[in-house]
Amino acid sequence: MNAPTPVRSLRDWLDRLSGDGRLAIARPGIGLRHEAAAVASRLDGRQASLFPQPGGHPGTIVSGLVSSRAWMAEALGTTQDHLVAHFQQAAAQPLPWHEHNSAPAQEVVQREGLDILKILPVPTLNEHDSGPYISAGLMISRDPETGLQNVAILRCQISGPDRIGVLVLPRHTDNFYRKAEAQGRGLEVALVVGVDPACLLASQAIVPLGHDELEIAGALTGQPLDVVKCLTNGVRVPANAEIVIEGRLLPEIREPEGPFGEFPQYYGERAKRHVMQVDAVTHRRDPIFHMIVGGGLEHLLLGAIPREATILATLQRSFPGVEDVHLSLGGVGRYHLYVRLRKTQEGEAKNVLLGAFAAHYDIKHAVVVDTDVDIHVPQEVEWAVSTRFQADRDLVVIPHAQGSKLDPSGREGVGAKMGLDATVPLDAPPMKFKRIRVPGEAEVDLDAVLASGADWRAAIG
Repeated sequence: MNAPTPVRSLRDWLDRLSGDGRLAIARPGIGLRHEAAAVASRLDGRQASLFPQPGGHPGTIVSGLVSSRAWMAEALGTTQDHLVAHFQQAAAQPLPWHEHNSAPAQEVVQREGLDILKILPVPTLNEHDSGPYISAGLMISRDPETGLQNVAILRCQISGPDRIGVLVLPRHTDNFYRKAEAQGRGLEVALVVGVDPACLLASQAIVPLGHDELEIAGALTGQPLDVVKCLTNGVRVPANAEIVIEGRLLPEIREPEGPFGEFPQYYGERAKRHVMQVDAVTHRRDPIFHMIVGGGLEHLLLGAIPREATILATLQRSFPGVEDVHLSLGGVGRYHLYVRLRKTQEGEAKNVLLGAFAAHYDIKHAVVVDTDVDIHVPQEVEWAVSTRFQADRDLVVIPHAQGSKLDPSGREGVGAKMGLDATVPLDAPPMKFKRIRVPGEAEVDLDAVLASGADWRAAIG
């Protein structure tokens, strides 16, 4: 089977989805406050959704672009089985972007009298969100000392006509911001909305400081990403983006932001956050605004796949028997990790568990299973735990460890880690853990052996 052709713009991907019935088009005028999000949530994982003129706004909203692993793989020109490996390779071998002097993302330029809600159809998503949010915006920032870029999806609350509240976590964007703030100036940024799936996924890569995720996006599609310089600052943005909001994260200023429906499917609290002052908005003609519904499949998968690639690479450096990892959707694509291990010595699975917790602080519960268990099927993992795990022998608990600050059961990001060794003892008798199997089941041609009709009396008469 030939791999699909990768797509390199949002519009190309919409054409692909529309071509085989995976894009639902709503009637014009669906409400911006909760209604568009409600429709998108109902279709989540089955169809992407497009909303013309939502709430009477002249713009267009789209959602659910990458709500399945299979769709994500297709968009990148690979297969679902090779998706994590494909991402690993792209992160390890990024392609420098190709800069242009002009681009579709700057077809329309607005600098004066800016009012974001008049320019863009920004929706309100979950019930208690504090207002309209840009939930699928790539925040691209530039190191004020080196010029190197960082890309992240940060939650962005519309706080005023030209003002955006931003949750900046203590990671790379914050590192750049602190440098700019120490110099008494704002950090130049661009908030980019409406990009191809490769840019979306690359933005979530877990890479060292100084690695521009836009270069990973190019590697994901096998071709350098086209970029253009912003008009009011030095940030480079995807040339085929739908919308670019240029501005600065202001020094020393914090304003209330939140609550907002987050990936654990609870609300992120209200607090004083960073503030972006908008200097210009550029966009394509008839721009398409991408909406990610908080806690939905698109939200979870965008976070899960890059983490899986990083965790797998980290584990395999120390444990060559680790064959695959999976962050389950039941664990919101962050907290529950399943590891498939070809075990060669006793105690190895417990070491793998410790390595998994060290690989990413978000991991809360981890399960290690043997190679006969499909870690992408939660029922299989549960079966392994139920038949191969004993709590007094196979449990690892680490109290008071760093975790996710968005986990409501923790205390300011501190909680317990739990690991389950659900592997078979190496000295077990051959038949003790032998899985039952009906010979020939997988090869049965049901069409050839089943008769038509449902009248059992006639069948035996």
